[in-house]
Amino acid sequence: MMAAAAAAAAGPRRGRLGREARASLAAFLLGASVAALPVALGSPPALLASPGLRGRLALALHVAGVNAALLLLYPRPLYKIAVRACFLGFAFGCGLLLSAGRSAWRHFGWYMCSLSLFHYSEYLVTAINNPRSLSLDSFLLNHSFEYNLAALSSWVEFTLEKLLFPELKQITWLSTVGLLMVIFGDCLRKAAMLTAGSNFNHIVQNEKSDTHTLVTSGVYGWFRHPSYVGWFYWSIGTQVLLCNPICVVGYALASWRFFRERIEEEEITLIHFFGEEYLEYKRKVPSGLPFIKGVKVEL
Repeated sequence: MMAAAAAAAAGPRRGRLGREARASLAAFLLGASVAALPVALGSPPALLASPGLRGRLALALHVAGVNAALLLLYPRPLYKIAVRACFLGFAFGCGLLLSAGRSAWRHFGWYMCSLSLFHYSEYLVTAINNPRSLSLDSFLLNHSFEYNLAALSSWVEFTLEKLLFPELKQITWLSTVGLLMVIFGDCLRKAAMLTAGSNFNHIVQNEKSDTHTLVTSGVYGWFRHPSYVGWFYWSIGTQVLLCNPICVVGYALASWRFFRERIEEEEITLIHFFGEEYLEYKRKVPSGLPFIKGVKVEL
């Protein structure tokens, strides 16, 4: 799922965009171009809030036209990448449309932008950082059943509470706090990925190569597990943004439990890899997650 917390770096940073990254970026932007539909139609910016027949037809034609373009531009291996990136771009563009104006779905639009950008940037940063590990799974769209269930639960809660308690979903200051949490969490996670370099992998590595070195600089000087810290606060922030009281509690508890177990599991491997070097690092730098100290070492 995510790379080992104190990730190892081997060799120089990768900075070039390969063809997979270029295809994904072009497709993401193509999908996001849906946000330009109001300009093309001469409609209000909040097109999705009340699209009407003309708006729905424009959205359908946009989706069909973009998919046809991807089929013509890319062979099948790249098309699989492009269509996923385009889907995320489309979700991002739709989020921008929902965010426009004073629609009751405005904050859900912020959420759509945050969610789609998180998943796309996971792929793009991996493509830049560690192209050898790049795969369709790098989008994290098929992350796990539990992850998908949690996302679905948040959508259901938002919709039901919007119908039953509409004023609850219009607390702009609270949604703004959630948006700031989301931005902080995602930026911290991406900084961790970039700092770790080519050894950051969405699949935890259990074998140490001769070139692995312990990274303790940058954001790893703040926290031992910055990618987990970022994801933890990003996930909770999405629910604060949506003003979902039930999912805020549920996400916090589930994420905390997951990361506690994952950190203990990973630190056993890291101690095996780096021995006293990691133990000294562990003594000096906190995990970054509340009430999680990591694996206990008997001296």
